[in-house]
Amino acid sequence: MKKLPRTPRDYDGQKLTAHKMSDVLPYVLEQITEHFSDRPDLILAAWPDVIGPKLASMTRAISFNDGVLVVVVRNSTLYSLLNQNDKPKILNILRKKFPKVEIKTILFRIG
Repeated sequence: MKKLPRTPRDYDGQKLTAHKMSDVLPYVLEQITEHFSDRPDLILAAWPDVIGPKLASMTRAISFNDGVLVVVVRNSTLYSLLNQNDKPKILNILRKKFPKVEIKTILFRIG
């Protein structure tokens, strides 16, 4: 996205110096998105959105270190389903949501 031109400090003309909100808002939103996309700690907070409301109550992301997300699941059946079937899909969602963070794998634990 292009940067908006600044008004020179010594400007003494007749033109308006303000920008339209519709011109500024996309730039500001892009900057906010970039700022938050490279924060690994937000992966833990985003876990319920990534996994969905049905499974969010049965799982909990507890840590993210060195590219490994550790998730606690309630029972062995859910552990098996997530680990064998849904792990690649969840990893793809996380990598798209956080493109600047290196996410190597997810470790599911029963607890």
